[in-house]
Amino acid sequence: MIECRRINKVFKSDILEGPTEVLKDVSFTIKKGETIGFLGANGAGKTTLIKTILGFIKATSGDILFDSHEMGNTREENLQNVGYLPERPYFYPHLKGREFLTLMGKLSRVEKVKFEQAISKWSQRLGIDFALDKQINSYSKGMLQRLGFVSTLIHDPKILIMDEPLSGLDPVGRREFKDVLSEVYRAGKTVFFSSHIVGDVEEICNQVVVLEKGSVVYDGLISDLIKTHSGSKVRFTVRGKVESLMGTSSNSFGNQSTSFLIEQDKKDNFLKEIINKDIDLINMSIENQTLEEVVYKIRKND
Repeated sequence: MIECRRINKVFKSDILEGPTEVLKDVSFTIKKGETIGFLGANGAGKTTLIKTILGFIKATSGDILFDSHEMGNTREENLQNVGYLPERPYFYPHLKGREFLTLMGKLSRVEKVKFEQAISKWSQRLGIDFALDKQINSYSKGMLQRLGFVSTLIHDPKILIMDEPLSGLDPVGRREFKDVLSEVYRAGKTVFFSSHIVGDVEEICNQVVVLEKGSVVYDGLISDLIKTHSGSKVRFTVRGKVESLMGTSSNSFGNQSTSFLIEQDKKDNFLKEIINKDIDLINMSIENQTLEEVVYKIRKND
């Protein structure tokens, strides 16, 4: 649906500091029907790239290509098919929530009946319906985030582009947002959202783009990333009183069982030792690192 092709962005700074290169040869593709997490530490360049994709700022070099079949041929058509939630959305404080959403529906040229149905559906789904007839300046940060999420959905976009959508939400709000993101994905929408919280991406997405200091260090399946970089280990759980096996450390659970974490290349020898010592094996399982551990390793080695 959207392709970023060798995007570079340099911001001019003052004379003493010189220009700042924020994006460096960034290339990846957002395909139809995918849920893609855009990961990176604060300051990695995620927001700059999202604003570049949407045309709010211009790339120093490179191209943003929209699929004409899916997204239309003009910038106006492109943006009509996008639901966008910025990291720090601005709302007209003296409007009521319903007035703001109605305005968004009209600006998106949605039929009145359709956007009113969408407002009703998504405001209830996101738990903000009770406040729609209150002025926005009385909303909490979490309520504003929910209102903003509703505004991205009322024109039934083909793709959602969201910048840190879970920021500032309490645990209940985070759960509700994740559920809605999963729901719209199952309904055939494409979802692309940035986050510096790796666990949120791992829970929702199957694809990930990792940005580090303005450069893409990974673009692909989360499962492939974990498989390639995790260095899986095998956990053996045995029953009874055992001494250290093969010089490994263990976690003991009373007199019932003891757990050993073994490197993959040593698992066969460890299993033979268990059998030779006539020790009861309760369980053997592969333990992969989490996406968070893998991404941290990539950033550390970059």
